[in-house]
Amino acid sequence: MTQKYGDSTLRIFSLNANRPLAEKIAKVVGTKLGESTVRQFSDGEIQINIEESIRGDHVYLVQSTNLPVNDHLMELLIMIDALKRASAKTINVVLPYYGYARQDRTAKPREPITAKLVANMLEEAGATRVLTLDLHTVQVQGFFDIPVDNLFTMPLFAHHYREQELTGEDIVVVSPKNSGVQRARSLSEYLDATLAIVDQEEVDGERSGYVIGNVQGKTCILVDDILNTGDTLITAAKILKEQGAKTILACASHALLSKGAKEKLDASEIDQICVTDSVYISDERKPDCVTIVSCGELMGEAVKRIHENTPMSPLFRLEEK
Repeated sequence: MTQKYGDSTLRIFSLNANRPLAEKIAKVVGTKLGESTVRQFSDGEIQINIEESIRGDHVYLVQSTNLPVNDHLMELLIMIDALKRASAKTINVVLPYYGYARQDRTAKPREPITAKLVANMLEEAGATRVLTLDLHTVQVQGFFDIPVDNLFTMPLFAHHYREQELTGEDIVVVSPKNSGVQRARSLSEYLDATLAIVDQEEVDGERSGYVIGNVQGKTCILVDDILNTGDTLITAAKILKEQGAKTILACASHALLSKGAKEKLDASEIDQICVTDSVYISDERKPDCVTIVSCGELMGEAVKRIHENTPMSPLFRLEEK
């Protein structure tokens, strides 16, 4: 169950949100998942038991906080407490998708900053480090007083598109909204492509917008971080098609795919959507146009580097394979 590194012992545990990804991470590290049980009482209370000794060990706990968000968050907090009481030396939370990260500021009067509240809860429970993937905004790292490593998905998508020879002047990387320009620019640089922006607005429930940049006769790649209802990408794709785009592709870091998203995306102008497996996607929620690019190797390599105290910087750039 363990992988020895010098005098230390590394353990990887998974909760219920995304066990397949946890198994991939454990395989990259060269170990197996630790034994634990998670069950609910009839009233919804969560009970967790660690089935093996972890005294003095360095524990990596894999859990995304996607739907059902609050159940998965409570599982995570309870497991951290259990690990602390079982005398784990360090408790490293591997959080592929950080739920509540979108609530990172007070946008209206009397609103909470829930991303900060979640950070406080993780620290108070006993987490000593967080490893996450493509935070909604990078400043969420500043909500923690413990080390946070925020990996990026753009190198993963860049490698995927370069394998398909989608590079050069015939490719346009498109941000579907103004706030996503930095993410789109990163991918465009990897692909030697041009950049465009869809400026969207919503009036009386109707979405509209226009394109900043030339997409006539081009293959467009829409870039977003969270794919939830799909409305943002669908509207952007429609606008791009009206402006003469030849082919429309898309990529998104986290595929939440709420109810109704599958049907809308399958009926949209988007030919293919690449997503990571940061969130587990059941077959009934997966659109036909979705292709999964696994983040397991990236996060597994990050776990190894954290444990071995080696630089993380190579993971933040595109490496030729």
